Amino acid sequence: MKLGIDALLKNGFEGLHHRPLGLLTNLSATDSNLKPTFFHFKENRSINLKVAFAPEHGLYPALQDQVYIKDNKQKGIPIISIYGKRLFPPLKILKEIEIVVIDLVDIGTRYYTFLWSAILLIEKMALLNKKIVILDRPNPLNGLTVQGPILRKSFSSFVGLYPLPVRHGMTIGEVCNMLNKEYQIKADIEIVKMEGWKRKYHFPDCGLYWTLPSPNMPSFETACVYPGMCLLEGTNISEGRGTTKPFEVFGAPWIDEEELVKELNSRKISGVEFRPLKFIPTFHKYFKKVCGGAQVYVRDLKKFDPVSLGLEIIRTIKQLYPQKFAWRRPPYEFEKKKLPFDILIGNSWVRKAIENGEAVDSIKTRWAGEIEEFKRMRAQYLLY
Repeated sequence: MKLGIDALLKNGFEGLHHRPLGLLTNLSATDSNLKPTFFHFKENRSINLKVAFAPEHGLYPALQDQVYIKDNKQKGIPIISIYGKRLFPPLKILKEIEIVVIDLVDIGTRYYTFLWSAILLIEKMALLNKKIVILDRPNPLNGLTVQGPILRKSFSSFVGLYPLPVRHGMTIGEVCNMLNKEYQIKADIEIVKMEGWKRKYHFPDCGLYWTLPSPNMPSFETACVYPGMCLLEGTNISEGRGTTKPFEVFGAPWIDEEELVKELNSRKISGVEFRPLKFIPTFHKYFKKVCGGAQVYVRDLKKFDPVSLGLEIIRTIKQLYPQKFAWRRPPYEFEKKKLPFDILIGNSWVRKAIENGEAVDSIKTRWAGEIEEFKRMRAQYLLY
C-alpha cells in the first residue's frame, strides 16, 4: 500500500511548488521507505518550507508526555512548538504562509494529542481563509471498530476537544474532515489519500514499518491496548511508563501480583491473558520503587475491547485495594479542575459507576446507543 506522502511524492508535490508552506509533523511520519516527510519537504528545491510545527514530544519525538517544548531550528528551518505554553502557532506566523501540510502518525484514540494539535491548527487556518493539505495514514487499530463513550462537551480538554468516542475507527484525514464539516470550522481541507488501505486492516496488515510516534508508543502491541490502558493515567496505578512495555505493564507497590492476576483471569476478559510480574519504573509514577502488577497479552484482536479492559483493570484493583487505590488529581494536560480520569473517558458518570461497583458490561450498554449514532454520522466521511 501507499501512504499519503507516497502519493504526494508520486504526483511531484502537485500544487505546492514555490508557495510558502508550513508543515505539522514529527520524524515518525515517513514515506514507505522510512524517509521522514520533513526531509522530503526540506530537500526539495521547488518547495518553500518556511516553518515546521512540532506537536507533543517534539519534532524528534523524544520528549516524555506533558513536557513543554521550546521553539528551535532544525536544518535551518524554524520549529515552532504547539505543545506547552501555546497550543497553536502565533497568527503572525500563519499569515506568512499559504498552505499548511499535516502529516502525523495517529493512534486512532481520542486522547492521543496529535489529532487535537491538527484541529487547533486547522481552526486558525480557517480564520485566515488558508488551505490545509492532510497526508493521510492508516488508523493502526483498523477503520471499522468504534469503542468507548462519546466525549461530553463539558469535559472538553486537550485530550478531547470535540465529541468523539475513545476509539473512532477513522484515519486522521477522515476525522479532521468530519470535525471540520460537523462543527462548522469551515476550513479548506484537501486530503491526499492512501492507496491500497482497507478498513479491516490492522497495522501489521499494511506491510509498513512501525515508527514510534512518541516515546511510549514503541510497537503496534502498545497501540492495541492504549485506548484502555491510557485510562490508568487517571489513577494512582502505574501504566508502565518507565518500563520497556508502557501500557502493556501496569501495577503499584501495594499490589500483590499473584492475587491481581488470579482475580483478573477469573473475570474472563475477552481476547486477553495476564502474566504476574514485578517491575521498577525508571521514571514517572513510582520511580525506582518495586511494583507488583501484570503484563497484558492480546490473544484475539477480533474479540478484544481495550476500553473494557482498562475499565475492568481499574475496577478490579479498586475492589482489591480500596484503601490504596485513588483517582489522580489535576492538573493534567492543561486541565486544572476536572479529574484526569473524567477528561480521558469524557464524562464523570463512568467513574461514578465504577465507584458504585457497577459491572463493566452494564457500563458499556449505557453508551451503546450513542456509538451507533456516531457510526451513522461518520459514514459519509469515510474515504476508503
